[in-house]
Amino acid sequence: MIENKTGDYTRLQVDDKEIILVGTAHISQESVDTVVRTINELLPDTVCVELDPQRYNALINQKGWESLNLKDIIKKKQLPFLLANLALSSYQKRMGLQTGVKPGAELAAAAQAAEEHGMEVELIDRNIRTTLLRVWRKTGLWNKTKVMAALFGSLFEKQELNEEELAKLREQDNLSSMLEEMGEILPSVKQILVDERDVHMAYHIRNAPGEKVLAVVGAAHLPGIIQQLQGAEIAPEVIEEITTIPPKTTFSKLIPWLIPGIVIALFISGFFFGDRDQLANAATAWVLANGLLSAIGALLAMGHPITIACAFVAAPLTSLNPTIGAGFVTGFVQALVVPPTVRDMEHVAEDLVTLKGWWKNRLARVMLVFLFSSIGSALGTFVALGWLKELI
Repeated sequence: MIENKTGDYTRLQVDDKEIILVGTAHISQESVDTVVRTINELLPDTVCVELDPQRYNALINQKGWESLNLKDIIKKKQLPFLLANLALSSYQKRMGLQTGVKPGAELAAAAQAAEEHGMEVELIDRNIRTTLLRVWRKTGLWNKTKVMAALFGSLFEKQELNEEELAKLREQDNLSSMLEEMGEILPSVKQILVDERDVHMAYHIRNAPGEKVLAVVGAAHLPGIIQQLQGAEIAPEVIEEITTIPPKTTFSKLIPWLIPGIVIALFISGFFFGDRDQLANAATAWVLANGLLSAIGALLAMGHPITIACAFVAAPLTSLNPTIGAGFVTGFVQALVVPPTVRDMEHVAEDLVTLKGWWKNRLARVMLVFLFSSIGSALGTFVALGWLKELI
């Protein structure tokens, strides 16, 4: 049960363990000060922070982008994940500029304060890649569209925040109503982004070493974590389930083969039953629709002329090959002919705060080339299908 609740923290007694929860805003100087003050005053045995190892390393390693192997990421087809990460970090960075606080500064401060006192530091959040993939694979097509629209809409959103407004956001009543609204609009997304992580963090807080454990988490997670800690002990099997990346559905596996199958079927049908003289025109229509629109996408992303040419050549072929998309080809070529510099790697977070920065930064431009040429190729495929039905 809750023993004490102050403006700074909530104190729980769970079995023989004292647990102190500090709810924060990730771009608030007040949160940074509160976290350090609470750790120094209460001197817990262990400090838990709402981070996974990947995000922790990115937070404390200011030059982490320098070690990024972009070509390897493209080969492993992880560009969409990197693009989503860049969009999220761009939004957080832009919010942080309004308060002068780096996103996640209070989490880094918590880890640093704990290390200065010789305390244990536990990283309790679920791996971010696992979270994003669970959202993607357990969400329907329409909700996927909503998530993508919200993610990239955030790139153009201008929201004014100050410490007073952040203080209101840290209030549990406000956050509870916001989460309820999110649950009504996107229940599956809210379950994975919030509820599952609440369970994951509560489990690791409860099992952290020491008799006095202090956990620093985003205020949005505070109600859910408290509820989990006050309930029955979470079984390890539950944690194993929510940290597993779901396999692709049969339907999602079939979709990439559906379009090529239709196109090939149309050409075969035209060869045997249609006007064979029109086959050459149909092939030309396929090449032009895919190639031109993909090349236009690369052009809009300010890709190198060689990249634009590769988009035109690659798109008609990759559209018939479900194992690779046009964007992966153009992104790889762009990274080869205009490789990101050390400066691009170091300043990517700052550059992405502005719309212009996405085109200025070479690393971000590789992402834009990938995205825009992929969209162009997809549009070209649907345009070409319409032409093919008329010509064959």
